[in-house]
Amino acid sequence: MAEAERIIGTPDTPEAAGAEPEQSDENAKEAAAERPRGRRRIAVLFGVAAFAYALDLVSKMIVVAKLEHQPPIEIIGDWLKFEAIRNAGAAFGFGEAFTVIFTVIAAAVIVVIARLARKLYSLPWAIALGLLLGGALGNLTDRIFRSPGVFEGAVVDFIAPKYFAVFNLADSAIVCGGILIVLLSFRGLDPDGTVHKD
Repeated sequence: MAEAERIIGTPDTPEAAGAEPEQSDENAKEAAAERPRGRRRIAVLFGVAAFAYALDLVSKMIVVAKLEHQPPIEIIGDWLKFEAIRNAGAAFGFGEAFTVIFTVIAAAVIVVIARLARKLYSLPWAIALGLLLGGALGNLTDRIFRSPGVFEGAVVDFIAPKYFAVFNLADSAIVCGGILIVLLSFRGLDPDGTVHKD
């Protein structure tokens, strides 16, 4: 009987008992390694967002205090000026009749990015989403707190290149984040860090 058990193999043998726990241990180690890496990417996302938001907020405060109702300041002759303008539309002055809609869109973008952060394991995606989040928060702050009213506030724009619409640092962060996302998508890099090829 003992000989038969030795030939057939029982769950107590190293081959039968050790294979599955060993694989489980490897999966557990991988999961444990991924958690801190995911937290670091989330920290980068919110760090970039906070920096972009703070830069935009401070720049607008300075513009409102020093530049509004004043002549434009020439930075590079006629090619680049600082000129304070209140914009009720979207980025670069488009769609001024849809201020409330743009406010809702900005809020939705913030919620989507916050939810996506839980599955974020890519540093470039963290930077891109951080730029989007910071820019959206910057312009959303204007929509909520500036005149003429809550959710209808006009955004402060001040960067005025020649032959181009006036914009602000939040717009710049949103555009840079969007361009980076397009580039990452073309390269096949997903937010969770995996790379796919079509």
